[in-house]
Amino acid sequence: MLEVVCAIIMRDHQVLLCQRAPGKHLAGSWEFPGGKVEEDEEAVAALQREIREELACSIEVGEALPALEHHYPALSLRLQAFPCRLAPSSLEPRALEHAAIRWMPLQDVETLELAGADRRLWNQLRDVIGSISP
Repeated sequence: MLEVVCAIIMRDHQVLLCQRAPGKHLAGSWEFPGGKVEEDEEAVAALQREIREELACSIEVGEALPALEHHYPALSLRLQAFPCRLAPSSLEPRALEHAAIRWMPLQDVETLELAGADRRLWNQLRDVIGSISP
C-alpha cells in the first residue's frame, strides 16, 4: 500500500487545489497538494518536502486528520491529510509540477473533478472544514 500525505491549505475561506499534469496518473483531475512518503521519512517531513518541491512554498502543519484507504484499479493508497497554512515568510504557491493550481472557495470545491481519494477526503471534511485549523 502506497503511503501518501496531503495538505489542506486554507486561507480566506478558500482551499488550495492542484490539477494533475498531463501524462500523470489521473491527469486533469484535481487534488489536494502532497505526495508519496519516502522510506524512513516522517509524514510531516514528507508533506513539507512535497510542498516545497511542487509549489515552491513553505507550510505550517497541524494535527493529522483520520487517514483513509483508497483503491484505484492500478494502485492502493493510504492518504493522510493535514490541515495547513502558508508559513508567514512563505512565497505564494506556484505550479511547478501541476497543470494548474487554484484557491477554491469552499462552496465551489464540489464543482471540480476531484481524484477519487481526494473526493472521498473532501466528502469527510466538507462539513467540518471551517473548524479545522493548523
